[in-house]
Amino acid sequence: MKPARVLCQHSDPPMNKANTPSRKLPSPGLRGQLMNYLVLMRMDRPVGILLLLWPTLWALWLAGEGHPDDALFIVFVTGVVVMRAAGCVLNDFADRNIDPYVERTRDRPIPSGAVAPLEALALFVALGLVAIGLASMLNRQTQVLAAIAAVLAMIYPFVKRYLSVPQFFLGAAFGWAVPMVFAAQTGQTPQLAWLLFGVALLWATIYDTYYAMVDRDDDLKIGVKSTAILFGDLDLFAIGVLQAMMLLGLVFAGNMAGLGPWYFAAVLVAAGQMAWHQWLARGRTREGCFRAFRENHWIGFTVFAGILLHYTFAAPA
Repeated sequence: MKPARVLCQHSDPPMNKANTPSRKLPSPGLRGQLMNYLVLMRMDRPVGILLLLWPTLWALWLAGEGHPDDALFIVFVTGVVVMRAAGCVLNDFADRNIDPYVERTRDRPIPSGAVAPLEALALFVALGLVAIGLASMLNRQTQVLAAIAAVLAMIYPFVKRYLSVPQFFLGAAFGWAVPMVFAAQTGQTPQLAWLLFGVALLWATIYDTYYAMVDRDDDLKIGVKSTAILFGDLDLFAIGVLQAMMLLGLVFAGNMAGLGPWYFAAVLVAAGQMAWHQWLARGRTREGCFRAFRENHWIGFTVFAGILLHYTFAAPA
């Protein structure tokens, strides 16, 4: 493995003509500012919602044995949208002195000047209050787990400054909805819940490593850490190992839940999708790695389709 060399440890490098970030004027009027807030929450990019949503749906259907509680379905799907938005806002606030120097992020609302940092904080607090309101509808055990989820979500944006594995923290934050669903639906968190949590953690590490590969050159210059930098020249091999572990976890989860051929056929299709993503990223180009990241949500859909088909067509016990 070629060691990743950090070229600069400063999060706020000196300005010059070569690295001066582009600036956009804030959109005029109330409607324009509302659009800026929506962009800050990444509502214009629903892929992140889908990546968080699919493991939640896996858990809802497995915990409910094909018939999740309608009220819980609404609460958790709404929670996915709210918490993903809150996480994006907090992440951009935390990275306000970093994003101007990264090609992919320099035109985000805060570094472009479209949204002030204090506005972003106010929006984060508002979204947090909505999330608290949703959690208040759940049982005590789920509320405790929700509090842990909130801590994970708030820690993640700052981990990249100190640890080389922020993607694992993102995976924990994204996957924590799984034990929450089981606690809300069944009143307990069985082994299946934690196994599925591990699968979700591995999956987030996989697709966020692809995402980090897009920014690797910029991250090396400003001292931001990531698994893409940690893995170095062995990045695709490491992702392949994580993919194999995820597939194995999906097989174990299917056996534990008593799922049938529909599900295992879906896992096989997911394996093919993983191979396709490896092919897309083979040249380690920004475009290829970003496409591999964006298309990962189809893996979540495929696994959910297998679960759904099992409960739709499996013969009753």
